[in-house]
Amino acid sequence: MKLRVSIAAACLALAGCQTMATKPVVVDLPDPAAPAAQRAREAALGLAAGDCAAPDWSMAGRVALSNGKDGGSGRIEWLQGDGRVQVSLSAPITRQSWTLAVDAGEATLDGVPNGPLRGPDAAALLRAATGWDIPVAALGCWMRGAQAAVATFGASRIVFAAGQLPARIEQAGWVVDYADWKADAVSGLPMPGRINAQRGEDRVRLVVDRWDASLE
Repeated sequence: MKLRVSIAAACLALAGCQTMATKPVVVDLPDPAAPAAQRAREAALGLAAGDCAAPDWSMAGRVALSNGKDGGSGRIEWLQGDGRVQVSLSAPITRQSWTLAVDAGEATLDGVPNGPLRGPDAAALLRAATGWDIPVAALGCWMRGAQAAVATFGASRIVFAAGQLPARIEQAGWVVDYADWKADAVSGLPMPGRINAQRGEDRVRLVVDRWDASLE
């Protein structure tokens, strides 16, 4: 309990006085061609099988986290490749930061008291250490506007907006909303600029400043 309280306090220090945009309004357009366009986009991203660890890619931006009681925000960098994922969160003003690395089925969390901490489940490790519920295994797909593997995370529901792009993905109890799509962000493919993922009182909000990916 002492560890969770100390990390929650550090995350609160990240928050400052800034707020991030509220989730976008979803427009359910009955476009019969949208599902096929979504499958083609997922295939072009290397996500046809819902493997969120593929292919190599990275993003940088801003993140806000809340769990119904505590909230914090800061800078985020997400890098992954060769089956490895590294997520870094930092607040330059307070100099608070932590890094989560996932490799070969083991997660390591640095930047916490008595750390680094290790465990087989990245999301469970974060939840136990910080109180934040972040769906690490699926977020790599959801951030890119794609569903995660149905065999692992269950069936999804996708609501489409104009341009045959997803406005919302519902999967594994999470609702992920998208806004401000960036045209030609990765190899000519559009990528979301704002992502809001929520399950109950747990929320992860992202504003993407930069996308970078290798689709080879």
